[in-house]
Amino acid sequence: MSERTQDHGQDGRPTPPAKGERLADWADGRLGIHTLGKSQLRKVFPDHWSFMFGEICLYSFLILILTGVWLTLFFEPSGMEVEYNGTYEPLKGVLVTRAYESTVDISMEVRGGLLIRQIHHWAALVFVAGMLVHMMRVFFTGAFRKPRELNWLFGWTLLMLGLITGLTGYSLPDDLLSGTGVRFAQGAILSIPVVGTYLSFFLFGGEFPGHDIIPRLFAVHVLLLPGIMLGLVVAHLILVFYHKHTQFAGPGRSERNVIGAPFFPVYVAKAGGFFFLVFGVLALMGAVATINPVWALGPYRPDMVGTGAQPDWYLGFSEGLIRVMPSWEIDAWGHTLELGVFIPFALFPLIMVAIAVYPFAEAWVTKDRREHHIADRPRNAPARTSFGVAWLSLYGVLMVGGGNDIWATHFHLSINAITWFVRIAFFVVPPLAYAVTYRVCLGLQRRDRAKVLHGRESGIIKRLPHGEYVEVHQPLSQAERYTLTAHEQPVPFELGPLVDANGVARKVPRADRLRARLSRAMYGPGTQVPKPTAQEYRQVHSGDGHP
Repeated sequence: MSERTQDHGQDGRPTPPAKGERLADWADGRLGIHTLGKSQLRKVFPDHWSFMFGEICLYSFLILILTGVWLTLFFEPSGMEVEYNGTYEPLKGVLVTRAYESTVDISMEVRGGLLIRQIHHWAALVFVAGMLVHMMRVFFTGAFRKPRELNWLFGWTLLMLGLITGLTGYSLPDDLLSGTGVRFAQGAILSIPVVGTYLSFFLFGGEFPGHDIIPRLFAVHVLLLPGIMLGLVVAHLILVFYHKHTQFAGPGRSERNVIGAPFFPVYVAKAGGFFFLVFGVLALMGAVATINPVWALGPYRPDMVGTGAQPDWYLGFSEGLIRVMPSWEIDAWGHTLELGVFIPFALFPLIMVAIAVYPFAEAWVTKDRREHHIADRPRNAPARTSFGVAWLSLYGVLMVGGGNDIWATHFHLSINAITWFVRIAFFVVPPLAYAVTYRVCLGLQRRDRAKVLHGRESGIIKRLPHGEYVEVHQPLSQAERYTLTAHEQPVPFELGPLVDANGVARKVPRADRLRARLSRAMYGPGTQVPKPTAQEYRQVHSGDGHP
């Protein structure tokens, strides 16, 4: 039991503790709440606008859980066909599944049902978008480095599970659009050599579409995936507390401390307000922006495909891979291998894995085993930043391919021209984006160097006694100069002498040779703009007062 001082009444006797104190003492004696709260509630968190992306992910996930629980009370996950006799007149007498009928009933007959459905759908889109942007913030600032590699994998796994959860939830209403998406997924599964047919029969309980897929998707969407994601979110937050939050370089900030506001009460108050702000924005979007109007799309029929059928944005790039892939196939020994579907289906996880393994690849190249708690400015890590932009450019190109019919109809273009553009851009755009981003990073480094040495441009023109016109620069403060020069500039890994003292060739492992080449490409000559030294600064400012 925690120690406390006792108050005394007017008669000098100790005043018995109140019920709240007794409850707190009871909980502290069994759960150690006082000790835990004392160490964690005053934990300091840095303040920066980019850190809010992670909060948006968390809050939209909580909103998804709240609205999802509400929707499960009215949704019936059944593939059994019934005749619709609800309030929506255009569908009366049409054979639909119970899943589709209950979705229309939620939208038309349940008080507030359509609003909750749309908030749920918009929250899902914002959740995945927030995770992607949050991961890119972590990636570009190098916040994935030791000791946060495991947390990076947790975040990546959450992103992948978010994509799958979105696909399963998107497919539950059994409308024409979602049914087309399920058919698309079934075709991709069938393309898997040897086991594709067996997997399809296992998932759908027989021939497509069957009656089992909707209840199975419902169980996966409502129970399995959210449970795993909730556990990963908790583990992710625990590691954030344990490792402490990264911060950007600045005066007084080091690898050993964190400068910011305490978790309680400052951060809790700000986080609470931000949660209601996110909830309010999502509620506004759900109220004024229609999304997934299943009553207008109609029920799914295997013999029909909706015009302009598109998945949600986060699956557009996977569909783009299949849409722009040539229809290659191999017929051998009485079997057909659909390379035009299987290759894109296999490329999708490989493209995602490239981001997952990058932290370990960078640590292997640099041989950096130190802990890092100071975040990089993206311009000061040009190779990493360029790789991230190249990956995002590939993502964008494939999203164009996933909507090639929409681009063709809205901009009056040839769908074949768009398809060939995406095929070529798949190989051309990422290297081009890498090269352009690299040059931009080096240009920003040169600007920072000039700003440290000469100061900030003031726009004031001064004429010197001998007639020369110069612009007056305002010198930076010491804190600003420190912030611009606090970053590290790694040196490339060197193999050392290839022969020993006796002139005998030294055996160098192939892994070290590869590491040296990659390290030289990332951190060798010409990959960094040297930081200004104190001597250069004194030399510039020792003249007649102007740069």
